[in-house]
Amino acid sequence: MCSSPRSRPYRKNDQAWVEQKNGAVVRRLVGHGRLEGLRGVEALERLYAASRLFVNFFQPSFKLIGKQRQGARVHKRYLPPQTPYERLVASKDIDEMTKEKLTAVMATLDPLRLLDEIRAIQHHIAGLQRGETLHVLPHRDADLDRFLKNLSRAWKDGEVRPTHRHGAKPERYWRTRRDPFESVWPRVVVWLETEPQRTAKELLQRLQNEGEHFLDGQLRTLQRRIKAWRLQAARRLIFSSQPLSRDAATAVRTS
Repeated sequence: MCSSPRSRPYRKNDQAWVEQKNGAVVRRLVGHGRLEGLRGVEALERLYAASRLFVNFFQPSFKLIGKQRQGARVHKRYLPPQTPYERLVASKDIDEMTKEKLTAVMATLDPLRLLDEIRAIQHHIAGLQRGETLHVLPHRDADLDRFLKNLSRAWKDGEVRPTHRHGAKPERYWRTRRDPFESVWPRVVVWLETEPQRTAKELLQRLQNEGEHFLDGQLRTLQRRIKAWRLQAARRLIFSSQPLSRDAATAVRTS
């Protein structure tokens, strides 16, 4: 990649520079799944070989050249975006023979073919992460027609990386354990209808004083029930004239 794979001896501060591309390059390419065995090694080797060329020869980036603080603000100045290859060719510290070698490599590269190779290997890696049995890596010289046709609508499909980390799962609305307040809930509803200003903590203490065996740690469950009941009461007052149901358990959301 663009950064060295390891830090220099006795230079512990190098680690920040070594890992600076983990999120922007490594995780965006490989994803966050677990890879094991020789199949994972072969896939990573193909992916890094293509992405190394694509990032260093065709992906421009900004380079910070200075910062100036004015009060609480920091003004940063950047050079025009360039690829690492362009910076090396323009550098005076690189000898001409190295520049000629880089130029020769550049002449043999096709960015679309590299990107197609990256996407194909990413599909393969995503399958390995899901536990699918994949033995053969995609062919290197695949036809680009399919890939080029997909580019025209890629912006409509959103994120197209197979290794993209998906969003959080939807909130669970069903119960996985029996509700401990199910048997005493009608009694609690009567108390709420009589004294709606009572808090869940006060009602839990009242239940405990009447001989019910509830723990203080079950307060959060009772709070959820009472919150759902009050939400139903507010909806009845605003939108409906029907009597309020005494069983609000179906409206309780559990974490």
